[in-house]
This record gives sequence, C-alpha cells and structure tokens, in this order.
Amino acid sequence: MKTIISPSLLACDFLNIEQELSHFSGISDFWFHLDIMDGHFVPNLTFGIPIVKMISLKTDVLLDAHLMVGNPEFHMYEMKDFGLHNFSFHFEASRNPLALIKEVKKYYPSVGISIKPGTPVSSLSKDILSSIDLLLVMSVEPGFGGQSFIEETYSKLNEIKKIKERYSIDFMVQVDGGVSDGNASKLIKHGVSNLVAGSYIFKDGPSKYIQKVNSLRS
Repeated sequence: MKTIISPSLLACDFLNIEQELSHFSGISDFWFHLDIMDGHFVPNLTFGIPIVKMISLKTDVLLDAHLMVGNPEFHMYEMKDFGLHNFSFHFEASRNPLALIKEVKKYYPSVGISIKPGTPVSSLSKDILSSIDLLLVMSVEPGFGGQSFIEETYSKLNEIKKIKERYSIDFMVQVDGGVSDGNASKLIKHGVSNLVAGSYIFKDGPSKYIQKVNSLRS
C-alpha cells in the first residue's frame, strides 16, 4: 500500500475552501486532515463542528479529524453523522482513553489516539495500542502550523516499531508537524504510513499541490 498523504486543511485558503478541495480530486491513498482546536487544550482556536460538517458535504475524500480539544467526547457525538473516516483524540485529554476508544468505534470506521512530543510511548498500554487503528505522533507541539520538525521523533518511531513487533499488533502510524520532502522518506523508513503536511503542500499555491503530494511519496 502506498503511503497515505493527509494535507492539513488548516493551511489552505479558507475563503475558497471548496475550490481548494477540488484541486486534489482523483488522488488515491489520500485523506484530508482536519485540525480542530479549542483554544484551551492548545493555545489556538481553529474551526468547529459547523465547518467540519460543511467540508464533509463538499468532498468524497476520506476525512481525518484530529481533536486537539479538552472535551473529545462532546465532539465525537456531535460529529458522528458527518461521515468522517478517522477520529483521533489526544491521550492527554482523556481520563479513560480505552473507554473512549471503544465508544468512538461505535460511530467511526477508524479511531486514532495522538500523543504530544513530550508524552512517552510507554504511557500507552498494550490494551490501548491493540484497540486503535491509528497512532498519531506529533512531531511539533500541537497548536500552530509551520513549526520545525522535532528530530527526537525518530527515536519515538523506533520504539513504536519495536512495540508493534513485540506484541504482534498492527495500527497505522501517522506523523504530523514539520513534514516535507526533506524528511518524508526517512519517516517512511521509520514505519510511518500516513504523513500529515500543511504548510509544505499549500504554501506555493494550487499549481504545485499535486506535485507536492507526489514528492512526499518519492
């Protein structure tokens, strides 16, 4: 399977979002990444539930919701009828991650859990890792786009590979933050199968979108 590329719509032209979505039609192994922030769990406020609903009505591309919020349970129920493919919440935002994972599975095809750069992989129990479809490893501090990639992410990815082999469990590994053509191939070699990129894909305008997506796979 090809590496999945997930452009973060946070970096697109929001005044022309329907047109922005259309520039990516026909690409395979491709998701749109939705960074939903509440201004409390992270120091930034992005778009909320009404915008997510509108996006879901304007594209057939699989939608990947990344909840950087203090109340992921509320968002899970409010967005359950939008046809979202993946729902990822932060490990640090949930008092009972395993129970929330089980609840998310009732409404979404894929459930992910995300960890901040300072959260060790060892914080995640075997039961949690055996229950998820996706592990989102933040390679910048969540909250703002355009940050530089944290190099220590590679050691975390190596640890994840060893855990997957030790317990014979399988889940998609996604990395978000500072991803570009300069580190994509190294990330893939470290076991990443889903790359989130915002600034890198959108910064040079629509004429380069497809080229940028393809460059992350090469």
